[in-house]
Amino acid sequence: MYIRVKRSKTTYFIRCDPTETVLDIKEKLQVLIDQPVNNQRLILVGTGEVLEDSKTLADHKVENDSVVALTLRKGGLLNSFLSDFYASPVYYWVPLCIFYVADRSLNS
Repeated sequence: MYIRVKRSKTTYFIRCDPTETVLDIKEKLQVLIDQPVNNQRLILVGTGEVLEDSKTLADHKVENDSVVALTLRKGGLLNSFLSDFYASPVYYWVPLCIFYVADRSLNS
């Protein structure tokens, strides 16, 4: 079977089997897009379901010619935190503090 993986204006046609895991598909994509699997998120178009790495395509009811959206996590600690933060069903409120320190000893 084939699935269509879409990212922006690009569509990748991936040959796969219903018994393959989502992680298997991400590994195929890694070769094509040069992005590590942990930076990839696959979402089944139509249901909006985020596909879990350990489950098979059949588990997620992905069929021949299904369309899957690909999103990529941007680098950096803050982006990684925010991505995990919004993907989590539990929200944590973290105060953001910006400090301004003036050195007044130079103006004496």
